[in-house]
This record gives sequence, C-alpha cells and structure tokens, in this order.
Amino acid sequence: MKFSCQKSVLNETIGNVGLAVASHSTIAALEGILMECSADQVKMTGYSLDFGILKSIPVMNAQPGRIVLSANLLASIVGKMPDGVITLESDDKWMVTISCQDASFTVLGMDPADYPEIPVVNDQDGMELPADTLKDILEQTLFAVSKNDSYPILTGVLFEASENQLNVVSVDNIRLALRKEAINYNGSCKFVVPGKSLSELLVLLNKNFAQEEDKTVSLRFTQRHIIFSIGGYQVISRLLEGDFLDYQRTIPQTFKTQVTVKVKDFMDSINRASIIIHNSNVISPVKCSFEPDKIELSCESSLGKVKDSLPAEMEGEPLKVGFNNRYMLDALKASKCDQVLLKMGSDFNPILITPTQGDSFLFLVLPILLS
Repeated sequence: MKFSCQKSVLNETIGNVGLAVASHSTIAALEGILMECSADQVKMTGYSLDFGILKSIPVMNAQPGRIVLSANLLASIVGKMPDGVITLESDDKWMVTISCQDASFTVLGMDPADYPEIPVVNDQDGMELPADTLKDILEQTLFAVSKNDSYPILTGVLFEASENQLNVVSVDNIRLALRKEAINYNGSCKFVVPGKSLSELLVLLNKNFAQEEDKTVSLRFTQRHIIFSIGGYQVISRLLEGDFLDYQRTIPQTFKTQVTVKVKDFMDSINRASIIIHNSNVISPVKCSFEPDKIELSCESSLGKVKDSLPAEMEGEPLKVGFNNRYMLDALKASKCDQVLLKMGSDFNPILITPTQGDSFLFLVLPILLS
C-alpha cells in the first residue's frame, strides 16, 4: 500500500477517527486505525466494537492495500511532521515508512485481517436533523445519562419519534432530561443510543462543525445499529437492548407553586452556596425558599453556613425545598435560556424546569428531603 496526502487533511482525519479507537483492548488491532487505500482515496476507521468513526479522504500516487497502525503512534508522527505532503508506504511484512521532506519514520503495523468487521447497516430507516439542532439536543440530554451500569438501558439516550416530532430522553433515577424537536419524519421509531457514543459524536460535531450552520446530519438505523453521517464522516454505534423507563409517568401534571427566575442569577446564587459544599464529605442540600417576589437560598455544612437571595416571580403557594447543587446547576446550564420556569407540587415532588415559552425541553430534578 502507498499513498500521499496533505498533512493537514491527514492529521485532522486521524484526530477525528481516533475518537472511536479503543484505549485498551484485548484485540490489539482495535487500538489502531484501519487504513484502506483504493485508486484515489483512503478510508480510515476507528472502532471499539460498540462505536466507530469512518472517513474517506482523497490521496495521490495511490497503490491499493490495507494496514492497521497504532492510533497514538500515527497521530504523534503525523502531528510532528513538517507541513506539506506526507507519503505513507507499507510492505508485505507490515513495515510502514512515513515520510515528509527530510523526516522519515519506519514503524511496524498490524495485519488488517485481525481488525473486526464493521457492521453494515442496510435497508435503514432514517431521518435528518440540522447539525446545530443535534448538538443542542445532545447538550440538553447527555448530562442526565445514568453512570450506573446496574441499569444498562439507562446509560443510553432514548430517541422516540412519531407524527413528525422527535423526543430525546435521558434518565438517571435522580433527574430526567427531555428535549422535543419538530422533524420531517412520517414514521414511528424508538431506539436507545449509548451515552458514551453520543458524547464522542458531540465532540466530533463541536470540533468540526461548530461554525457550519448549514450542515445536516443524516440518521439511519436498524434494530441493532445507528449511523450518523455528516461532512463525509460516518459515525456508527450499536443500540442498547431493553425497555427504557416509562418517562411520561414520572412527569408531574399538577403544581402548587410556579416560579419564573433568571437563569444566570439563580446559577450565581447556587454557585455561591456551593462554596461551602466543596470538599465536604457529607451531601449538604441547598435549601431554597420560594416567596412571592424572591428566592432565599441557604446551605450548611461542616465548612460553615451561607445565606443568599435573588428576585423571582412566584405564582401559587410559598414553598421550601432542598436539592443537590450540582444537579440543579447542570439543568440550568443545559436550558440555554435567560429565564426558566420552575414548577413544584410539594417539597417531595420532582422540581420541573421548563422554558417560559413553549415546551422545547423539560428537566426534572428530585428534591432532597429536609429534616
């Protein structure tokens, strides 16, 4: 195999497909990048059995062939090469020469026959989303994905579509995030994508398509796999099996207290209260008293006490609740709004967070009961 390619193109592609490379694996080839050269392009693949990223790039002076190279070693070599055209050539014993101008490396590659086969997704169902919309969806749901492997299905994010609406949901038994989006999709589907796969997809989107508002992401899925396609990249992930939580039943429908608050002011106040929670071994809830025209916050831990207040607009009954500072901050940050609406039924019912207008998102945070 042999090909030549501009360093900038090769370096960018290695960095992106490398997001899917297994850091530690019993299959050595999975710690590498598969390179498959044809007449005028090289397809590069990073894969970890659960998640993969593929991209084909144009090349010059190509001689067809395949090889696997250590992802870390390849990234280090290409990244340190001088700017210009890099040439990569391998022999029948998997020895690879990588050269650019006066710099040259010779390293040992791996037999591509040892690289597991990438799943093929045929006869797929699918939909399309603007890239910036998908980024918003992921940023507003991934924070609530469960880290507890005892409930594998909750380590993923539910995608549920019907009647031209997509609901994306994550739950970790303490909080819930729901994002709604109108889409052009006449069918009905439901599947769960691992949170780890979506986190890497979000990194790829932010690295390469953050400033490209006209980019579209194509989603194609079967019962076992999903492929996200954007800008020449194909991101493939297995889907999780099992029944997701019936999240609709967990969303309260009646409320006694509703509070409109500025997100920045509320976050600033919680962050001040969090100072005395930091480094404390005991979970200390932030206590929040909702009054007709203000919110009073307080917190007490082994480090000391804090009191604070901020203006707010309340409808209904005054109420005092406690909550985990980090969980509330995550939800407020994910809202991406200037103001949010807090809805509460009692001091032991979930705190519901929505936009003041519309219903594009909904977050639930379970309270901490106060003694």
